[in-house]
Amino acid sequence: MSSAEAEQIRRTFAAAWGEIGAAWGVTPSTAAVQGYFLAHGGPLTEPEIRRALRLSHRAASLALADCQEWGLIHRSPEARRSGQRGPAAAAYEVVGDHWEWMRRVAKARKERETDPVLPLIERCVKLARQGAERDAEDAELADLSQRLSDLLRFVRLFDRGVGLIVVTDPRITAKLFKLLEELDDATTHRLLDLADALSPDELAAALHALARLSPRAVRRLIALAGTPGLTRLIGSG
Repeated sequence: MSSAEAEQIRRTFAAAWGEIGAAWGVTPSTAAVQGYFLAHGGPLTEPEIRRALRLSHRAASLALADCQEWGLIHRSPEARRSGQRGPAAAAYEVVGDHWEWMRRVAKARKERETDPVLPLIERCVKLARQGAERDAEDAELADLSQRLSDLLRFVRLFDRGVGLIVVTDPRITAKLFKLLEELDDATTHRLLDLADALSPDELAAALHALARLSPRAVRRLIALAGTPGLTRLIGSG
């Protein structure tokens, strides 16, 4: 049985997560249940969730259904008793680790937020362009067409970035983010300065070339890059 202090901390975390979720547009009860599962892990039954977070039966049931729909929790194969009289209740557990959780949250938010807004922006861009073409003297329509086109380009790029997280194996995502721990601030800033100095075409060409190499070839290239002779040959400034 968990200690009373640990349970109080879990409930405090769930309440704070509920407030954050509300700011993101997530139903507070659903966000609170997500937070409680994050801090607990499960298995948890609906009565346990209801008592811990002081939710009504309806609010707890809807929140659990939302979490299931998002793919964040799954139903345990066996029901369990939670210290109350009556039959055992269905129990739920967290799906995967934090990286899998993040991937599924990103997927759910993409489906609910970015996917619906893209067609809307595309239609408005089309209308603004058609209006600007009909009336070439209307500076406001021309400006609107350009603004919406820029917005559409940004949303598509952002959607692609989120989409990569959604489709990538969480283990690979975790490995990429692990780089932030391995690189010191000075190295990170030099990489950012390098990215700023190169054009998008040059960066893309470098990544295309790197993607064609095998892991073994990349390791050999890294080893060669550290040799004094090659450093003198290509220069460092």
